[in-house]
Amino acid sequence: MLKKFLSLVVAAAVLSCIGCDRLDDQRIPPAPVYIAFNTVGEWTIPGVGVGGAMDYSRFIKEERIPSGYHYTAISATGFGGVLLVCDVNGNPTAFDLACPVECKRNIRVKIDTKAMVAECPDCHSTYDVFSLGGHPLSGPAAQDGFGLRRYNVGSANGLYMLVSN
Repeated sequence: MLKKFLSLVVAAAVLSCIGCDRLDDQRIPPAPVYIAFNTVGEWTIPGVGVGGAMDYSRFIKEERIPSGYHYTAISATGFGGVLLVCDVNGNPTAFDLACPVECKRNIRVKIDTKAMVAECPDCHSTYDVFSLGGHPLSGPAAQDGFGLRRYNVGSANGLYMLVSN
């Protein structure tokens, strides 16, 4: 698995050098994002937060995904939902789940756990969310230079972690 992952990283680096000179990660319309974790314990609950490198979780408020997260009136999960990941170094990063090629709320990328990339089920574009910040690797997204919309992850106002736009 590591060998396949490393080959994808190298391929993405090569594509970025010879491909389009700019990344369009603003195709998904801006939408409010507010996902708050009060403690380290909340942040690392399996299936809710992210516990370490290469871990991920999906947040879709209207569908109550993940079911273990306590959504509040001020919770918001972007245009198509939020993909929260820990990159290969264990740093948290967040992306909108909506595929930037399709630009529809209900067409969401999913993690291919064998290749460890995010993939659109419709256009089959793949994105590196664990080391290249949502850059496209293949499919129409790579051809057109469409990356996943990123959101902020950090601490604020006494919260352990906050995902926001």
